[in-house]
Amino acid sequence: MHIYLLFAHPSKQSFTWEALCEFKQGLLDAGHTVEIGDLYEMRFRAEMDETQYLRETHLDAHAPLPNDVRREQEKIERAAGLAFVYPVWWSDCPAILKGWFDRVWSYGYAYVYTDAGHSFSTIRIEKALVLCPAGHTVEHLEETGIAESMRRIMLQDRLLGVGVKNARLEILGGMVEKDEAIRRRNLAKAYKLGREF
Repeated sequence: MHIYLLFAHPSKQSFTWEALCEFKQGLLDAGHTVEIGDLYEMRFRAEMDETQYLRETHLDAHAPLPNDVRREQEKIERAAGLAFVYPVWWSDCPAILKGWFDRVWSYGYAYVYTDAGHSFSTIRIEKALVLCPAGHTVEHLEETGIAESMRRIMLQDRLLGVGVKNARLEILGGMVEKDEAIRRRNLAKAYKLGREF
């Protein structure tokens, strides 16, 4: 399976980068092909400008798309699977990835309204995995309801809500402890998730 893997972190010295590398190696060892979209390295523009905003609010699927958005949609079209690796910042993804969804999930692509008022998507992704390193433990994120809110937003709205057939979110928690055993355990999990994708 060909997978488009989005990475949203400004540092390649981070644990999130290490997790990406392990996850990618697991994918490759399982026989998948991978294309990485490093949003910071690409200098992806997260902010929607007025032209694209008007395209969206006028529901004009024929209006031109910005070139960077079109390129991202082409990468998705080449893929059967999507993966996202990003840190949990204030209970969600970094702003650059939120902006990616705002701009790339455009009208006529991620959603189209019919005359009867129903919506549908042209996205045809079989499977998606979201991998999130977090400072807090998974237990803390579950107890506080943050993990559930992350799943509802990322999975229900941003992925399953636009035609992705199967999606799951995994948290690599407890990283604030700077505990080597936790680090190794989380990296092993990242590799396993890639291997079993």
